[in-house]
Amino acid sequence: MRCGVVFFLLGAAVSAQWLHYPTKGVPRTPDGKPNLAAPAPRAADGHPDLSGVWDIEHNRKCPPEGCNDMNIGQEFFDIGWSLKGGLPYQPWAAQLVKQRMAANGQGDPSSHCVPVGLVKLHTSPLFRKIVQTPDLLLLLSEFDGSRRQIFTDGRQLPDEMQPTFNGYSTGTWEGDVLVVRTAGFHDGMWLDRNGSPLTEAAKITERFHRVNYGKLEIDLTVDDPKAYTMPWTIRLNQFIVLDTDLMDYYCAENERDSRHYKQP
Repeated sequence: MRCGVVFFLLGAAVSAQWLHYPTKGVPRTPDGKPNLAAPAPRAADGHPDLSGVWDIEHNRKCPPEGCNDMNIGQEFFDIGWSLKGGLPYQPWAAQLVKQRMAANGQGDPSSHCVPVGLVKLHTSPLFRKIVQTPDLLLLLSEFDGSRRQIFTDGRQLPDEMQPTFNGYSTGTWEGDVLVVRTAGFHDGMWLDRNGSPLTEAAKITERFHRVNYGKLEIDLTVDDPKAYTMPWTIRLNQFIVLDTDLMDYYCAENERDSRHYKQP
């Protein structure tokens, strides 16, 4: 099964983190341990500094026999699992998700080594890195060497946007929270392994808040009237990873599995 093979490869990449170079500027407790509850660092312009290597929240519910070695969050499978009543699908979208789940994710873009978009990059069990400058936030991911640009130089979203996988993103600071607005997506993208759809009409708002040195909260709002009856918001928690860095992972490298199932 393709997804199981993908998970195995992802796990191999994560467990093989090899660069043990000390992270600079880590606050310490009196006994020398990292003080993850210390205040969030500040950039030269006074805003919270979101820079660092980040990992997902490992909130997966395991069966009685236990989980495998993958640290996969609930949102990877069902982006709306924490919402009372689940995601507010339009009727056609609810039916589509049932079909995609019955097919065991064969149509998932990640099963075909196609870029997965910004939401699945947030929930991937691979590490991501944030590099912050006064005019640009750069998000790098181990997942297929992905990169995303969030412009914080005051520009507006383009009037005309050729559809892209990650869309076009601009950010503004509201106090200590970076508010990022994104539009211009490809139609037919998946938000999770269940196949929750995203259409070209979607607009996504992210609110990045570094609560303290070790924790980053991302409140993510999806406003897609073609696929959902109302906008919906979830919170993604991410946590700092110290003394390491990103490694390359490419889905198509040595890929031998897609031949074993029928194309959707």
